[in-house]
Amino acid sequence: MDPLHLTTSRRNGTVTVTVSGELDIATTELLRSHLLELLQETGRGHVAVVLEVSRLSFIDAAGLGVLVSVHNHAQRRRTPLRIAGAPPAVRRLLRITGLDAHLHVIRGGCPPR
Repeated sequence: MDPLHLTTSRRNGTVTVTVSGELDIATTELLRSHLLELLQETGRGHVAVVLEVSRLSFIDAAGLGVLVSVHNHAQRRRTPLRIAGAPPAVRRLLRITGLDAHLHVIRGGCPPR
């Protein structure tokens, strides 16, 4: 089991949270609380939040649920939330579940800053 590790950086109106390890029922609260705290401190619509997940080794249904929950919260705050660098297995899971139609998934790495 790879522990979940989060690294946050800020640059030019974008907050990037790099996620590595396993996002499952045991680790979702760490990601959820971190992202909700960031959304709270950023204010409405003043920044974009990017989840860089290229080093995410595993995600389960609870992990998908936290992505949806935080995405909905960000939408209510009018804060763009994007998912960048999704590995093929994660992209496939998002496609199979239909979440790729609801979440803003950026192909490749983080968008230019």
